[in-house]
Parts: sequence; C-alpha cells; structure tokens
Amino acid sequence: MTLSGLTKLYAGGVKAVDNLSIEIADGEFLVLVGPSGCGKSTALKMIAGLEEITSGEVSIGGEVVNDYAARDRDIAMVFQSYALYPHMTVFDNIAFSLQIARLPKKEIEARVAAVARILQLEDYLKRRPGNLSGGQRQRVAMGRAIIRQPSVFLMDEPLSNLDAKLRVQMRSEIAQIQRRLRVTTIYVTHDQVEAMTMGDRVALMRDGVLQQIDTPSNIYNKPANTFVASFIGSPAMNLYKARLEGNSDACTLILGKATLAVPATVFAEHPSLAAKIGGDIVVGIRPEDMDDAALAPAHPKDQLLTAPVVLTESLGSDQMVHFAIDAPIAKVADQDTLDEIVVTEGVTSICIARFGARSLARPGQTVTVAVACDRLHFFDAISGLAI
Repeated sequence: MTLSGLTKLYAGGVKAVDNLSIEIADGEFLVLVGPSGCGKSTALKMIAGLEEITSGEVSIGGEVVNDYAARDRDIAMVFQSYALYPHMTVFDNIAFSLQIARLPKKEIEARVAAVARILQLEDYLKRRPGNLSGGQRQRVAMGRAIIRQPSVFLMDEPLSNLDAKLRVQMRSEIAQIQRRLRVTTIYVTHDQVEAMTMGDRVALMRDGVLQQIDTPSNIYNKPANTFVASFIGSPAMNLYKARLEGNSDACTLILGKATLAVPATVFAEHPSLAAKIGGDIVVGIRPEDMDDAALAPAHPKDQLLTAPVVLTESLGSDQMVHFAIDAPIAKVADQDTLDEIVVTEGVTSICIARFGARSLARPGQTVTVAVACDRLHFFDAISGLAI
C-alpha cells in the first residue's frame, strides 16, 4: 500500500492532513500515533473511503483507489465502538458480510468456525453482544473484519474503551493475530505504549504533518526532533537549554550550574555536534538514563550532578524521582511556531529520573544523580531538529 501526498483540507483552510506520504509493505503492521487532533484518524478515513481526499493518492496492490467506494477497496475496518448488531448472535455478527454475499451455508460455517478458533470465540457463537465482556466484543468486531479476508485491516483506536488490564491483554492478542494472518494493517492510537509494543513501524504525526516514521527502537533511541523526543517515552524526555564547551576530545556540557563530561564517543555518533561547541543547544535526558549515584558507585565522577529532591513516586520495581535543577526548560513549540522551540528562562526546572527501587532518595534531601552521558540526545536550539 502507498500513500502519496495525502492531504485533507477543510472549509476555512484547516489542513487536517498535510502531504502524508508512506510506503507500507505487504503484511506490515504500521501504527499511526499522535496527540488528539493530529490527523491520524482523518488519514485512516481517507484510506477507507469514508472521507474525501483533497489531494494525493491511496494505492492498494498497485492500484489507485481514490475513486472507489469504501466497499470496493478490499479493506476491513475495526472501530473503537465495536459497531456490532445487538440483536444478532456472535455467529451472525461475524458471518454477516458472507451472508450478504450469499455464500453457501457450509462455506460460511467453515469460515466462521476457523475465525472463532483464531479468536477463541468457539464457546460464544450463540450469545448476543450484550452478554459478552468488552474484550469478547472486541474480538467479535475483529472476527467480522478477519472473515472478509481483506488486503488491508484498518483499526481506529479499537482498545480505547477497555480498562487498562484488558488493553494490555488485547494489544498482545491483536499483534499475535496480525502476525499470524500477515495482513497489512494500519492501526491508529494516541497511546504511545500501544504504538511501541505493537507496530513493526511507528508513524508519529503532529498537526497533520508526519514527524517521523521508523521502527519502535529507532524512534525511541533516535528521535528526529524535540516533539518526537517528548512524545515517545514515559515519563517524557527531559529537555533543557544547555551549552557545549571545549572540543570533541574533551567536551563539557554546561547544564545550569552543573557541568557534565561528554564522552568522545558521542561525537563519533553525532558528527555534526562538533560544530555546536561554544553555542547553545537543547539537550535531552531520558529518565531511565539517570540513577541514584549511591546505586552506581563505579559511575564516572565527571558525569554526576547534585540536586534537591522535590517528589518521589514509588512504582515498586523502581521509583520516579523529581529533582530541581536551574537549567532552562526547552519546550516543544505550539502550532503557530511549529519550527521553533520555546525556552523558559529564570524559573526552577524539574527533572524526572527513574531510579532503582533501592534508592533512598526522599523529598527535602539532596541527591547525587549519575547521568549516562553517552546516551544524551542533542537538538538544534532553534529548529528543534536532532543533531
């Protein structure tokens, strides 16, 4: 499947989707993710034929389908609301499209039985949706899509109505079913955890514009800009205005009143970073790339900073430690200044670190933080693009 320059322009000049171009491999599981209103669901509806395309093309199997009705695009869609027929049994809900097509009864029964085995619904075929749990209803909705044997599955936030525990179970089941069937799938969600755990690739959108498309690992470890860096990861990456001093063999990061040694290996990974020495940059530090120095006694002494603890949140396996530093926060710009970042000067900044569960850091105390300086992220101080 290919999306070429896909654009949706509404009355008043609002661009919901702006020049979206993606090549999706056969059998791939692609996740469209982003905040509410970023255009991901609109893009899905244009692919499905439920929303008119302003410009650009959708190609399925090498054939442009812009002018095809939704029913003729060889796709199946799974909605957030399940959209099941309440008066029909599970069997009839799953079989509905085949019954409309007037396939032989024995073929319908065989195909429903096969789908029911895949989705573990064999014991529920005579029940009606009202007698099913949310997870079971979602499986029925998937069964109705699977039985059509389409070229493409489109899924629009199918798990958002489920509770947290069931979402974890269902996202695993959906991913396993997709890998078993190997049907090209585009899955829309605002939940970054779903995106990172389910997708072969993740496409992150903002204000209708594709920000980055890559594997979950690359989009996490090599964010293209400060927006991607701040959206992917929980808690979000800490972003600050900073300064580099020295040279690529002996470089120091000036972070407020703290100084951190930047290993020479960092410049091998980021060749363009050397040109930024002596100037302002934005540095990103993921919470998991910091720890209580008391738990890391062998950590380099020139990669430590000391700060007062403001808050701790125990998660059992580890704990989130909020501490204050005086480095200016660098925030992702709003829509009107999309190509710039905003720096907040003159206020106390809060940094969040993910410490090990054995840390004794407590609010009101001072903690020494070990920073993995070989895992720092660097961005241009004006555009926010990765260096």
